[in-house]
Amino acid sequence: MFETFEFETLTAPQASVYFALIIGALFGILAQITKFCFRRALVGEDRRAAAGVWFTALATALLGTQAAVSAGWITFDDHRFMISDMPVLAIAIGGLMFGAGMVLTRGCVSRLTVLSGSGNLRAAVVLLVFAVVAHMTLKGVLVPLRTTLGAVTVNMGEYVTLAALPGGALLWTGILALAALSLAIRSGNGVGMLVLAALIGLLVPAAWVGTGFVLFDDFDPIAMQSLSFTSPAADTLFWGIASTSIAPGFGTGLVGGVLLGALAASLIFGGFQWQSFESPRQTGRYVSGAALMGVGGVLAGGCTLGAGLSGVPTLSVAALLAIAMIALGAKAAQAILNQGGVSTAAPSTTRQPQPAA
Repeated sequence: MFETFEFETLTAPQASVYFALIIGALFGILAQITKFCFRRALVGEDRRAAAGVWFTALATALLGTQAAVSAGWITFDDHRFMISDMPVLAIAIGGLMFGAGMVLTRGCVSRLTVLSGSGNLRAAVVLLVFAVVAHMTLKGVLVPLRTTLGAVTVNMGEYVTLAALPGGALLWTGILALAALSLAIRSGNGVGMLVLAALIGLLVPAAWVGTGFVLFDDFDPIAMQSLSFTSPAADTLFWGIASTSIAPGFGTGLVGGVLLGALAASLIFGGFQWQSFESPRQTGRYVSGAALMGVGGVLAGGCTLGAGLSGVPTLSVAALLAIAMIALGAKAAQAILNQGGVSTAAPSTTRQPQPAA
């Protein structure tokens, strides 16, 4: 469709960067206001309210994405989520690692990106370490780990998607959306908060349709993408240190947009505050968590957004497994920390440290 716009100087890949900046900025603003975070929805002190926000977004993402599929605008037939040989071991181990890592860092990667834009230097360090380790797993010294675990697969045949099950896409979309909405309704959130959460969810199909339909160009194709932070964080890091050699892509624009949107929201609505580590012990904890998320996000095929908020609406079984294992890893890590009496932040003699999520 992109060629119908008849741009003379703007290519589809270049347009995707500007489009991603807009999507990212909107997400940054909305996520800053709603404190959108999957970790909070699982183990946060306000988990019920946080779950309401997250599952409202998931419901609208599901409905919007599958509506776009039904309209024929996009298809996931050739998407990586639909590979018949599913790397179950990599997804399971990666999900557990990512879940444990986000508990150690007190925030999923999307939340930490938002917090980086609002002055949280802890989150910024975590994001940098996460990007480095993710890149190492994608293209560096940790590739043997990824390929070894990824070689253990299960042939799912046509059942890589819930759409292949009895009832088809319509039934399973309805079941998942209703389940998510039932949790949202009982969360105790006000209507305004749930509306903002729904807008976050609508960014998912907007990105899918934007990259897979509106910006589709036979002569200069781009990958169909939506909200995700694992590969985009690595791509942004690589572009940042070699921008004269490589061009930015959708992922780079997305991360940049989130940072700018979160910065703007925190300055306009309040919430911008410089924060840093309280002790070497806390630094070690956060860096360790970032490394776990970097490896885990690549192995699992995405983070809580890539495999969760964007992945589940595709009805991919692999995405469902990934987000389930992330949740299990987070719950297990929190239980271990609670049992061992390990605090979630280092003590301070002057003031209580602000949580990262």
